[in-house]
Amino acid sequence: MNVLAYVLPAAVALLIGVVAGSWWGRRARQAAARPDPAEGPTLAELLRRTFRSSGTGLAVLSRHGDVVMFNDQAVALGVVAEGRVEARAWVVCERVLVDGTVQVVDLSPLERGGRRPEAVLATVRPIGDGFLLVEAADTSDAVRLEATRRDFVANVSHELKTPVGAVALLAEAVLDAVDDPVEVHRFATKILNESTRLGNLVTELIALSRLTGAERLPELAAVEVDDVVREAMARSRLSAESSSIEIAVDADSGIEVGGDRTLLVTALSNLVENAIAYSPAGASVSVSRRRNGEFVEIAVTDRGIGIAPEHQQRVFERFFRVDPARSRATGGTGLGLAIVKHVLANHGGEVTLWSSPGTGSTFTMRLPAATRGANPDAASTDLPDPATLAGRAGG
Repeated sequence: MNVLAYVLPAAVALLIGVVAGSWWGRRARQAAARPDPAEGPTLAELLRRTFRSSGTGLAVLSRHGDVVMFNDQAVALGVVAEGRVEARAWVVCERVLVDGTVQVVDLSPLERGGRRPEAVLATVRPIGDGFLLVEAADTSDAVRLEATRRDFVANVSHELKTPVGAVALLAEAVLDAVDDPVEVHRFATKILNESTRLGNLVTELIALSRLTGAERLPELAAVEVDDVVREAMARSRLSAESSSIEIAVDADSGIEVGGDRTLLVTALSNLVENAIAYSPAGASVSVSRRRNGEFVEIAVTDRGIGIAPEHQQRVFERFFRVDPARSRATGGTGLGLAIVKHVLANHGGEVTLWSSPGTGSTFTMRLPAATRGANPDAASTDLPDPATLAGRAGG
C-alpha cells in the first residue's frame, strides 16, 4: 500500500505532463500556421509576400510542368498564361531537370504590340526535389540602350568619315594643282572648311559625352539670363551677318536662373544657329525671355521652312536632320539640338518645340528660376504666342 501511494500520483503526473505537452505542441504548430496578428507575420507569410511583390516574374514548376506558384509579374511578362508555363520556358526546364544546370531562355514576345515588354529574359534553376524556379525580367530598356549605342557608333563613324575623306581628296587636288595658285587657294579653302566641320563635330561629341555620361557637371550657381542672351548673340552674330539674317532681341529682364553659364550659352547659341540655318536670307530671328511662375522661358523663333509634325519628336535625336543636304551645306553636325536637350535636362528643365511647315518654328528653353534675385516685374511679362512670334519673325 505504501508503494502504491507513491507510484500512482507519479503516474498521473506523468500522464498530465504528456497530455499537456501534446496540447501545447499542437497550439504551437497552429500558431505557426495561423499567426497571431498581434505577434506579426510568420516567416512563411513574409516569404509569400516577397514572392508576390517581386519586380521580376517568378514561377515555381513541378517536374511534370505543373505551375505550383507564380506572381502577377510572371503573367505580365508572359511566363505563365492560363495557368500553364510558356512553351519555350518548358523546353529549357526539361533540360534543367536532366542536367541540373542553371540556364537562360529568351521569352521576348513573338509578336509586337500591346502593352507587353519588347524583350524578356528568364533564368531557369533547379530548387530541389524535382521543382524548378523560373525567374524572368523585362530587359526592354537594356535592348533599346544597346540599339541606341550601335546606332550612335554607326552615325559617328559615318559623320567622321565624310569630312576626313573630303580632306584627303582635297589634299590630293592641291598637290595636282601646285602650279596654279587660284586652284590651290580654292582647294585650301575647302580643306579649311572641312577641317572646321570636323573640329566642330569632335567638340560637340565631347560635349554630348559630358552631358550624358558619368562626368560630374559644374556646380550650378545664379546666372543672369540677360548675360546668357548677350553672349549667345555675340557668338551667333557672324553667322547671322553671313546669312543676311536680322536677330531681334527683347529688352533685359533681370531674371536669374540656377545653372552653369557656359552650358546655357552653348544651348541658346545652338538654338539661334539652328534658326539662322533654316531661315531664308533677309528673314529675322526673334529671341524672347520671360518669368512664368517658378520657371524662366527663353524662346527662339524663326520664320523658316518649319518642321513637319512627324519629325517634331525626332529633331532632338543625335544626328537626326529634317533636311540632310541643307545641314551639310551649312556645316551642321546633327548634334546641336541633342546638346540643347541634355543641357536643359541637366538643369532640371526642358526644351519644347512649336512648328508649322512654311510658317516657322519656336524652340523654348524652360528652366527653374533662381530662388533669389528675380525681378518681380518680370513675372508679369507675357511671351507672345509662338504662331504670333513666327509671323513677326518674317517682318
